[in-house]
Amino acid sequence: MTSLDDIALVAQVVVLHNNRAFDQLVRKYQSPIRRYFLHQTCGDQELSDDLAQDTFLKAYTSLGSFKNLSSFSTWLYRIAYNVFYDYLRSHKETDDVDTYQTDARYSVRQEDVGQRMDIYRALATLKEMERTCITLFYMEDQSIEKIAGITGCPVGTVKSHLSRAKDKMADYLKRNGYDR
Repeated sequence: MTSLDDIALVAQVVVLHNNRAFDQLVRKYQSPIRRYFLHQTCGDQELSDDLAQDTFLKAYTSLGSFKNLSSFSTWLYRIAYNVFYDYLRSHKETDDVDTYQTDARYSVRQEDVGQRMDIYRALATLKEMERTCITLFYMEDQSIEKIAGITGCPVGTVKSHLSRAKDKMADYLKRNGYDR
């Protein structure tokens, strides 16, 4: 499915109120959006699923405001980005201790063993924007220009975040027994 197919599906939803067209968009982007949140939350699958659901609800209710100034995927990732940061802001106000980071760093659940746990712990050492950039670039195969569109940061800033994130993750993994 190409970008033109996405636009055709959006038009069907907005103009013809064809909900099945939106179902096709959800099926296409559900896995990448869930995976994005999984990396952002350092492996919290339930939270990732909840955030993905919120993203698609917001996308559906805002579909009429999609202006095709960027690709549908960029627009959708921008919504996902905002959903995640809204979640972080709402939890920073209510948590005395940053339990999100504490849980991500020190959890030892059965499903988080081996390399996956080490990658999530390395991701947890990054600042939020660094984690967003590295997740979108390396794990979601988004271009630097698309990441700039999603985050609202200049291209040079995205490159800086990527560079710092790579260095921090490499250092963390090296200190924990992984070679470059």
